[in-house]
Amino acid sequence: MSQQRTGLPPEAYEEIPGDQYQPYIPITESMTELTLKSLVYGSFFGILFGMANAYLGLVSGLTISTAIPLAVLTVAVAKIFQRWTGKTSILENNITKTTGSASSSLASGIIFTIPALIMWGQNPSLLKITLIGLAGGIIGVLFMIPLRRFLIKNEHGKLPYPEGIGSAEVLVAADAGGASAKNVFAGLGIGFVYTFLIRIVHLFKGIIWIKIPLLKKGMIGMNTQPALLGVGYILGFRIGLIMVAGGLLSWLVMIPALAYYGDAVAHPIFPATVKLITDMDPHEIWTTYIRYIGAGAVATAGFITLIKSIPTIVSSFKIGIQHIKEAKAGKEVDRTDDDLSLKVVFIGVGITALFIAIIPTIFDFSGSFFVRLLAALLATVFAFFFVTVSARIVGLVGVTSNPTSGMVIATLIFTSLIFMGLGFKGLEAKIAVITIGGIVGVAASIAGDTSQDLKAGFLIGATPRKQQIGELIGVLTTAFFVAGSVLILGKAHGFGSPELPAPQASMMKMIIDGLISHNIPWTLVFIGVGITLFVHFVIRIPSLAFAVGVYLPVSTMVPIFIGGTIRKMIEERCGDNKELKDKRREAGILFGSGLVGGDGLMGILVGLLVILKARPHLLSENWADPLTIPLGLLFFSFLAYLLIRATRVGEK
Repeated sequence: MSQQRTGLPPEAYEEIPGDQYQPYIPITESMTELTLKSLVYGSFFGILFGMANAYLGLVSGLTISTAIPLAVLTVAVAKIFQRWTGKTSILENNITKTTGSASSSLASGIIFTIPALIMWGQNPSLLKITLIGLAGGIIGVLFMIPLRRFLIKNEHGKLPYPEGIGSAEVLVAADAGGASAKNVFAGLGIGFVYTFLIRIVHLFKGIIWIKIPLLKKGMIGMNTQPALLGVGYILGFRIGLIMVAGGLLSWLVMIPALAYYGDAVAHPIFPATVKLITDMDPHEIWTTYIRYIGAGAVATAGFITLIKSIPTIVSSFKIGIQHIKEAKAGKEVDRTDDDLSLKVVFIGVGITALFIAIIPTIFDFSGSFFVRLLAALLATVFAFFFVTVSARIVGLVGVTSNPTSGMVIATLIFTSLIFMGLGFKGLEAKIAVITIGGIVGVAASIAGDTSQDLKAGFLIGATPRKQQIGELIGVLTTAFFVAGSVLILGKAHGFGSPELPAPQASMMKMIIDGLISHNIPWTLVFIGVGITLFVHFVIRIPSLAFAVGVYLPVSTMVPIFIGGTIRKMIEERCGDNKELKDKRREAGILFGSGLVGGDGLMGILVGLLVILKARPHLLSENWADPLTIPLGLLFFSFLAYLLIRATRVGEK
């Protein structure tokens, strides 16, 4: 009986044919799965982590996978409310996690694109942003249906899907899930209070900067907010080191080099038209010049990833056509191999594409129906293309490392060139292009999370069709809240501001502005291209992580590096004790995910208070200026100590 098992079967980690794998819940066993309770819980968790991910992405340009923390919370909450709602089966818990995880991934595509509209002086409505999220989310889930059997089942053991395996382990070890959940709740509370002290009390600064002696305009900074420390622990030491190396290249090499060069030049250097480099501070040099270099680096890294994925795209397309032919033959399938029919896929995608073309609110311009129809077709085609790429990539490296921004950049470039070729230019073309990018970004992002959920379902013996329904319901119930959180944050702080830099959207805006108006500093962009090519082909390290480091402020990279370093130190302390190492790593990931959630929720609350002009000022924002650096270091050190303490599990 499945109840006698204590974990996933060993075959869950082995490379065996998917048809031979026997899941935790046998194919012949039937139990409650898709219930109102599981959908309500999942939607609530999706709203919670979706808003937190939106905030994290607008601050740092990064989002995290919520699969594992959601699995832990799902088990804990089901136990807490068991007295009133009855016992919850493992398959119900899986639906809760699936619904919540799919919902929270909506944030990525929206935050990478929508802020660009506002930075162009547009005022997208809550309805418009919600519809973009809904369209991209529905298309992303539907396009994953024909890919599931190939990527999840047929590639079992070849594509590990790390978050899928991790969350499945949590679900089958439900008896230990309540204790593990303490770290998520502790992280949520500490992240919430810590950010409250920064944003409401003004007890200390959220970002501290230190000038580097003897290095002209050299500076290094650190963002002391808890979300970034948590993200660093989740990403690990290697990625954190690579990202901070990219940041140090920008702030300790390129900015000082431009400062020395600017001393010898008595005129503005494009793209600046008025101000001399010598009159700029380091932040102005970064904004004016380095971000174009970073944009070129990130775009190139994204293209490299896509090129490497072309064989997967071709093979997945062939398998999809083959499955269509098999479906027509009416073959009977097992419960654990039962997907929503391809009729649902075709009809659903067709209706969504037509909906995109017909509803003027989505593109919000006066172009003809033909232009909107073309835009809808482009969004659908690129979404299918990148859903395949995304689902394959996350199977290897996980959701947090999914280069969604690179896929969006590729979409923006190709759609811009198509519209320019048709003579469609100006602001309306920019609006159309960024809207297409938003839909594609949401689809690619949600496909990454969906594939992890389907992997977890495959391992424990869930019914794919019911998971896919849960994913669609998650999209429908939470798109409004994610869209609302983005608007709240934007109206409160302004996109592109120090509090809300919205780095990915700023980069998308730069790319479209340059392409459509033919006004882009290509020399700087090609420097970024060269950096990525050198890093990828010569140094042979992950070019996307390095490029993101070049593009984002170094103050964002430093806490990520510190979080990764803490994880490395903890794992090395465990020595050869793999079981202890796994326990401490998981405990830290859960606590770090909680930090992200708590920080994000307080950030949204502060934004709402700012809009309502009800933000309290318990202390003057500048009261601690003389103590900015020591106070920031003190509180951040205490936060790091709490993270280390949270990992002390399994030690005798």
